[in-house]
Amino acid sequence: MVSIKQFQVTFDCAEPERLARFWCEVLGYVVPPPPEGFASWDEFDRSLPPEDQGSRFACVDPSGVGPRLFFQRVPEGKVVKNRVHLCVRVGTGLVGEERLAALEAECARLVPLGAVRQRLLYDGHDSCIVMQDIEGNEFCID
Repeated sequence: MVSIKQFQVTFDCAEPERLARFWCEVLGYVVPPPPEGFASWDEFDRSLPPEDQGSRFACVDPSGVGPRLFFQRVPEGKVVKNRVHLCVRVGTGLVGEERLAALEAECARLVPLGAVRQRLLYDGHDSCIVMQDIEGNEFCID
């Protein structure tokens, strides 16, 4: 049996480029170079039929380790809780108050980018902060 080593996480969204750039800031990802023959993504986008312009965008881990994130415009808005979400791992190896402080610091960095804090889950030892991105998609800082 073959083991898959690479995968992409796809977000359905209203504004692909805006959401992609938000996640670039959250994760330290970058926008990949435009397709060959195009000086910029704007130039590439203008080459598409009008109905496809602005319909997709992506970002990648500059180290090549993390998955590619792909954002595609869909006509419907988000109406229910995500069944799958990303966990931004900032507290790995930390426990108690030290972990909580790392999570709170990351939350404080993300809120000015447009993230919304939902709630803290804390049992005295383990913790995570449930948040929403700029289009309401849930994610955790853990």
